[in-house]
Amino acid sequence: MGNDHALHHGALPDEPEKATLEGRNKVLGFWLFLGGETVLFGSLFATFLALRHQTNGGPTGAELFQLGMVAAATFILLTSSLTSVLAILAMHKKNVSAMVAWLVVTVILGLAFLGLEIYEFTEYVHEGHTMTSSAFGSAFYTLVGFHGAHVLFGVLWISLLIAQVFKKGLTVVTAPKLYVASLYWHFVDLVWVFIFTVVYLMGIMGEKVAG
Repeated sequence: MGNDHALHHGALPDEPEKATLEGRNKVLGFWLFLGGETVLFGSLFATFLALRHQTNGGPTGAELFQLGMVAAATFILLTSSLTSVLAILAMHKKNVSAMVAWLVVTVILGLAFLGLEIYEFTEYVHEGHTMTSSAFGSAFYTLVGFHGAHVLFGVLWISLLIAQVFKKGLTVVTAPKLYVASLYWHFVDLVWVFIFTVVYLMGIMGEKVAG
């Protein structure tokens, strides 16, 4: 406890998220949590693949999906993954102002992604593609919407951590929280890469090949 107390009030180590046993346990526990999340998303992907052709006479993915808009959303989210990396690098350099700035950019990019997704869903509903219109619609909105909810949670989480840093500073207590939030954000971005490939690219190219 004495060592932890000294670290909390003294100079931060290069990797403050791993400086205490509590911090290391938080990181390890979060990796286990991400393992469970991986299984959950894997189940949603399997369900979508099984139901993606069950359109009930409604529009198909090839008729709905706008690759340009989805590519833009992908670029925004992948860029936010880079900014979260830069935030952690700044944290390791004890550059709190740069860390906060990169986290703010990450939040803004996350909100931009959510804005595009809401616009996308609105367009699909106008085309008759709803949650209850077909099995394809149910599987699509469950998978993509569940990911969107994760993005929203990440945006809120990182925003709260920014506020906590302003209040308490960067310490061996707050650093592990920032680190696991960054891990979470990378996971969300990685899941989107699979969604982009399995849902959108396969949806567009698969229909073209079938046609």
